[in-house]
Amino acid sequence: MSILVTGARGAVARGLAPLLAARGIPHRLASRALDTPGTVHCDLGDPSTFPGALAGIRSVFLYAEVSAIEAFVNEAVSAGVEHVVLLSSSSVLGPGAAGSPLAAAHLAVEEALEASPLRTTLLRPGAFARNALGWARSLKSGRPIRLPYPGSHGDPVHEADLAEAASAVLTDPALGGRAYHLTGPQSLTFATQLAILGGVLGAPVPFESVTPQEWKSEVDGYIPGPYADALLGYWATADGLPVEITDTVEHLTGHPARSFDTWARDHADAFRG
Repeated sequence: MSILVTGARGAVARGLAPLLAARGIPHRLASRALDTPGTVHCDLGDPSTFPGALAGIRSVFLYAEVSAIEAFVNEAVSAGVEHVVLLSSSSVLGPGAAGSPLAAAHLAVEEALEASPLRTTLLRPGAFARNALGWARSLKSGRPIRLPYPGSHGDPVHEADLAEAASAVLTDPALGGRAYHLTGPQSLTFATQLAILGGVLGAPVPFESVTPQEWKSEVDGYIPGPYADALLGYWATADGLPVEITDTVEHLTGHPARSFDTWARDHADAFRG
């Protein structure tokens, strides 16, 4: 069995590769960046890079890039790939997913894979705990975190749990061919996440509420307007309302999902000046 791990610079791929190596499973890391050591060039938006990356591969860990998914599927089938594990998103489970900037690309990739002869396993995580890294710059500069919905709930999942889940479905045939909704162990508001982070860092993390429009103006230039609107809409629907928590991480890995406190301890240095 030879596995192609795309997105070698991504947090989940970086966690998955050593798990495969520890079990002696042949694998190949792929990156669209030509200067990434130890990888084969595979730009998921450039079909010319697919043949070399897929040669001799039987399983693929795939990030959800929609722009050339049909070409990827065709090349994978031609290369003899048997199984694709897609890192998708639980946003595809929401109403109106096909029209949502948060979900549409993931859904389109899922549909392309499921319409193909490839055996497809879908990993659908909720909020990545590492999204909290977006607060690091404000925290290190001494500015309060500005939140439009501090009481909005999320299900932060540790990237290490996603890597272990991917390893499980790639290496155990009995687990493949299904869709899995993965979450962290708790539904937490943004304010609670900041309180947990402050406890880990040994000092409170200040935040202030801002209006949705204020927040949108502040992120203009690096979060496209439609995507910002979709995020605001999602946060509004989860404001004060806990989100669904699953035990899928434990089912796939054999241990409970890591807590946000654990994630914060693992990444504390990123928040220190």
